[in-house]
Amino acid sequence: MGFLSFAGRVLFSAIFILASWQKINDFGQDGGGALKAIEPKFGTFKQLVATTLGYNLPKFELKYLLITTITLEGIGAILFTFGSNLGAYMLLLFLAAVTPIMHDFYNFDAASPEYSREFVHFMKNVSLAGALLFFLGMKTSYSRRPRRKSAKVKAT
Repeated sequence: MGFLSFAGRVLFSAIFILASWQKINDFGQDGGGALKAIEPKFGTFKQLVATTLGYNLPKFELKYLLITTITLEGIGAILFTFGSNLGAYMLLLFLAAVTPIMHDFYNFDAASPEYSREFVHFMKNVSLAGALLFFLGMKTSYSRRPRRKSAKVKAT
């Protein structure tokens, strides 16, 4: 069971490790393709928050947000690979921050192909978050079970 669990964590975290590695290699001086992809999406998200909640998000450099998400994604995935709860929480935080911004299916008409694509990616991230919650739940329930005491052998 231990090896299968480790292999599952390796396969699960591979998606995060490879994505963060690609973002690091592409980062450069201008933030790379990830920053170019997040700028319009974050602007739309910012506008949605302002109109829906009546709250204007503070201004900050998106480059720092991108560095933070790359760090959460990469280090969280590495820690998760070795069974760390902290790694799972970091990946959950990453998914909670990135998913509603990058996969904004709610900004498209339901009949458009963009809606379908973004909705599928949104649900993929939701399912990844569900798997992390399952991991955390299983880990805490396993640690709460009382341990069996070994039977003592009587000397004859």
